[in-house]
Amino acid sequence: MSSPILAPVIALVLWSFVMWAWLYATRMSAMFRLKIKDDPRRPRSEFDAAVPPEVRWVADNYNHLMEQPTIFYATALSLAFLGLGVGLNAWLAWGYVALRVIHSLVQATVNFPPVRWMVFTVSSLVLLIMTIRAAMAAF
Repeated sequence: MSSPILAPVIALVLWSFVMWAWLYATRMSAMFRLKIKDDPRRPRSEFDAAVPPEVRWVADNYNHLMEQPTIFYATALSLAFLGLGVGLNAWLAWGYVALRVIHSLVQATVNFPPVRWMVFTVSSLVLLIMTIRAAMAAF
């Protein structure tokens, strides 16, 4: 099965791996620079307090990419299976991916909450529209 909506799905997966690499590059660098020992018995809050906020921002964003985008993947794949992964649905999917990339860049660099919230809200609305369109086709 080939569907144009699968390209943004793969693009977001690839972006998640970019953030994964960024996460480990910043985390490992900070751990070496600050001589932080990795102790699995230590509460995460102690580790978070020991690393600079910029390191946590990247890690937080990677975690965010494992949360709401799962709904995107399910919705996009449903649209593809329904034969509706073209046209407006594919454009909406690309819009969602672009907004998630922007969200990542904002959170991992300046982490300005009002901008982050706005981008997240718009991306959520795009995802909601995609989901409603899928539901209308499925039911």
